[in-house]
Amino acid sequence: MSEMIKVGMADLKICVAPDTITTQGLGSCVGVAIRDPQTGIGGLAHVMLPDSQAIKNNSNIPKFADTGIVELVRQIVARGGSRNRLVAKIAGGAQMFSFQSKSDMVRIGERNAEACKKKLQEMRIPILAEDTGLNYGRTVIFHPATGDFVIRAVGKPERKI
Repeated sequence: MSEMIKVGMADLKICVAPDTITTQGLGSCVGVAIRDPQTGIGGLAHVMLPDSQAIKNNSNIPKFADTGIVELVRQIVARGGSRNRLVAKIAGGAQMFSFQSKSDMVRIGERNAEACKKKLQEMRIPILAEDTGLNYGRTVIFHPATGDFVIRAVGKPERKI
């Protein structure tokens, strides 16, 4: 019997197939799903902000793209995943407010998605698929066994990337 593991905001969890992982409320936040396809070990981080260095009280490691992704990879490898086989999928990073501004404060979703992509590229983890941007929130379910990343959004058909 498989378990559905819930990841809260600014949190991360790992699991082994056939278990799955979900997180809700991805507005400007980004869900980063990483797995080792051979072992079925994977994890999901709910990233809220792009850069831990920009915040004074930054002790919540999963909250930030630059620290959360590193910690997610560390935990997957510690559980038995191979660093060299890791692949990723990402979702979220929406522009939830309709301000017409170029201010970085308003572009938080876009900045989160960019920061996640940059960190994954630095770590040489390929992004196999993404569903980012636009103006709506998402709930995601990640299946490390298959790599399926199910995206649910109000008023939209369910997608699998």
